[in-house]
Amino acid sequence: MRLDNSIQTAISNLLKNPILSILRDINFSSILKQSNFIKRDIGKSPYLVILHFLYMFVINKKISSFAKYSSDSYKKDVYYRLLKNSKYNWRKLLLLTSVKLICKLHKLQKTTDIKVLIIDDTVEIKRGKFIEGSCKNLWSNKEHRAIKGLNIVSLNYSDAYTDMMLDFSINYNKNQVVNVDENSFHHKSNAYKRRDEGNSGKNILALQMLKRVLKSGIYADYLLVDSWYAKPNFINEVKENGLDVIARVANNPKIWQFTGKFKTLETLHNYAKQNTASKLANYNSIKYSYVSTTTTHKTIDRVKIVFIKTKDNLISIISTNINLSDIEIINTYKKRWNIEQGYKDLREYFQFGKEENRIFEALIARITLSFLAYNLTSYINRVQNEPQTLGNLFRDLECQLEALAISMELFLKILEELIKSQEIVKRNKDLEQIIHMLRVYTKKQLGFMCES
Repeated sequence: MRLDNSIQTAISNLLKNPILSILRDINFSSILKQSNFIKRDIGKSPYLVILHFLYMFVINKKISSFAKYSSDSYKKDVYYRLLKNSKYNWRKLLLLTSVKLICKLHKLQKTTDIKVLIIDDTVEIKRGKFIEGSCKNLWSNKEHRAIKGLNIVSLNYSDAYTDMMLDFSINYNKNQVVNVDENSFHHKSNAYKRRDEGNSGKNILALQMLKRVLKSGIYADYLLVDSWYAKPNFINEVKENGLDVIARVANNPKIWQFTGKFKTLETLHNYAKQNTASKLANYNSIKYSYVSTTTTHKTIDRVKIVFIKTKDNLISIISTNINLSDIEIINTYKKRWNIEQGYKDLREYFQFGKEENRIFEALIARITLSFLAYNLTSYINRVQNEPQTLGNLFRDLECQLEALAISMELFLKILEELIKSQEIVKRNKDLEQIIHMLRVYTKKQLGFMCES
């Protein structure tokens, strides 16, 4: 075996970079080409620039500090050019990557595993005065008040063990801080489409995302939504796309009118209580009783409704699959909270909500990169023998990448000190070649070299 081959084999065995390994495994370079990422637009390889962004999230560095941290980083302008490029199809990049990762999960999934898609939205505070897409008077459940920021509608996938963010849109209200101008772009361009879609209602955005995901080949048993999205016409359209819905519904007689003697949720609940014995259960420390009934809606047809009564609230959960038991409907709907945990992890570990960009394309890019890093980390966690919380895994990845980069840098500096001795150089004329190859292959395995 040649010397360089021996070194490459040794480095490959020592430097196990899970992020880079997965990207290679799913042929990420091909995904980039399909998503219109071209090198000439930014002057550097989009593959490596995106890889650097993923490392920024893992080691919790901003662009400026990462440039100082790594000897192989690019100038800041390179990273900003990637973020601001209007030609790139970030939505396609995220979806194609997710499809590849989910396909690889199939061999780990059991036939009994319930797979769900979850639609939800979150509001992120933006204090800047000139951020495109930001709006006033957005209600934040996290802050319990109206704020100025971005309203992000997203679509999540969960199989009970792994969660992935598949798609998102930024939705505007009538109180835009800076009006998003889509007319400066060609109407067929990705930039125009992403800017224009925000004028649509959240339900429309949700349906568009759902159709794209189903068309890509991702399979799910149910779509889970809260009461905002749970409208009869919305549910019916989801059904027409071949997917059952489990949703919390609001006690609104104007929206929810059923056929037969008992037309409202209130009368249906009273009827169910009188004719069926309530069952008791608990969720964490919350005790509740539940009862169900099956009825017909003029738009959706036959549905099953489970009424959950806590000390303070009456919660109505509707299922278009009437063959499910009450507890199956309840337990499946509980999975909707996975997306809330996902948002929490995204904010804490993947710089979601910390975007400092004013330009709309850059916001889309940064959110996509946060979602991509989240999906890759979720996948790594799943394929490991001992899955852990994303937070612990995230910290492990950070330590692992830093240790690898720093160790190799120290080792190379030792060799460089040795080469200064003429005696050693005379005995080993290949030492300079060895040092060079070590640097090349280390960078190839890690994607960057640490300056520490």
